[in-house]
Amino acid sequence: MASFDTRNRTAPIRTAEILCVGTELLLGDIVNTNAAFLSKGLASLGIAVYHQAVVGDSSERLRVALADAFEGHGRPAADLVILSGGLGPTYDDLTKETVAAYFGRAMELHEESLARIRDFFTRTGRVMTPNNEKQAMMPEGCVVFPNDYGTAPALAIGDGTRTAILLPGPPAELIPLFNEQAVPFLRRFTEGILISRNIHIMGLGESTVEAMLHDLMVSSENPTVAPYCKSGEVRLRITARAADESSARELCDGLVSQILQDPRLAPYIYGVDCDNIETALVRLLTDRGMTLATAESCTGGMLGQRLTAIPGASAVYTGGFITYTNEQKIVLLGVDPSTISAHTEVSAEAAAEMAQGARTRLGTDIGLSTTGYAGPGGGTDVNPVGTVYIGIATKDNVVTHRLYFPNKSRDYVREAAASRVLREAVHAVL
Repeated sequence: MASFDTRNRTAPIRTAEILCVGTELLLGDIVNTNAAFLSKGLASLGIAVYHQAVVGDSSERLRVALADAFEGHGRPAADLVILSGGLGPTYDDLTKETVAAYFGRAMELHEESLARIRDFFTRTGRVMTPNNEKQAMMPEGCVVFPNDYGTAPALAIGDGTRTAILLPGPPAELIPLFNEQAVPFLRRFTEGILISRNIHIMGLGESTVEAMLHDLMVSSENPTVAPYCKSGEVRLRITARAADESSARELCDGLVSQILQDPRLAPYIYGVDCDNIETALVRLLTDRGMTLATAESCTGGMLGQRLTAIPGASAVYTGGFITYTNEQKIVLLGVDPSTISAHTEVSAEAAAEMAQGARTRLGTDIGLSTTGYAGPGGGTDVNPVGTVYIGIATKDNVVTHRLYFPNKSRDYVREAAASRVLREAVHAVL
């Protein structure tokens, strides 16, 4: 098969569109995570994604979507279109054929791909049905990306100003194929790279963070600063463009340092470039050689689950207690029955004794606790549904906080309470 001559491309790739193919995506049977992954990957290459779309298993609709992407039709034309899905063996897998027709290319058998598909079936002890040969049919002149993670190869096809990359739909195949094959291919056509660093903030709203940093955000051009809101926290993304990674990273690092030193934000920053608050906490505890235990009531093990999901947590998290009843709070944690009688189990006093009990029973540096009314039932006039008390015990003292999440779902209250106590633990370690 003739190869796609990269010298045929006469312009750099600056803009892209993403087309995810599959009627099951439109029906909501499958959540489209591919678009988010591809957008992030393209951004790291300095390629701006201007549009995303989901197209059903229809050759005509896909042809129209391709024309809209490459030819503009009311929006900027894309240099690159990445398609996911529709490369399989069945009759409704039409992506390759449609893209080939758009570029005026015939389909032909790619013998190497057919041999790999046959070998896959032999190795897995399965019978290869004739329709699987369809996956080895490729547009004339394309670049084939061998698929070590499934049967359908990926590919690139294009001309002087337009490039299409076709990837399998399953994320377990799409993600490694994009990282290992599409990214090196695309780097030959990019003008530089983008590097982003993320500062994670909890306890301030997006509008408050934006107000604090408004002048900096407006004046910063390279790198840029932008806030993004997610449940219970704000992420500040600092992004720089440069010819190489080290130069872009140096640009980012200077602005990151400046923001970290802002006294208005510092008390609310829990980490830089970490996936979540629990990752930040495990890193800190590991660095300081400290240990942690938990005592949970309304969160029902959520703290322990989130901590143990982090690799290396076993070095710092010794264990926890799920004490959903008053009896277990008394027996397992040593909470004084008179505390519950005088203040109830949902109180600052109970949270304090729970945190201290977890710390002393398991001999750790820090103990965390949660107790509250997650709803929909329960609550009192003093502590209505959505009230949670958290405790953070160290060898020196115990600190408690009253949290209130009115008109929120049970899941929201539990998740938000868990996130907040983890944040307070980060600041206790710092």
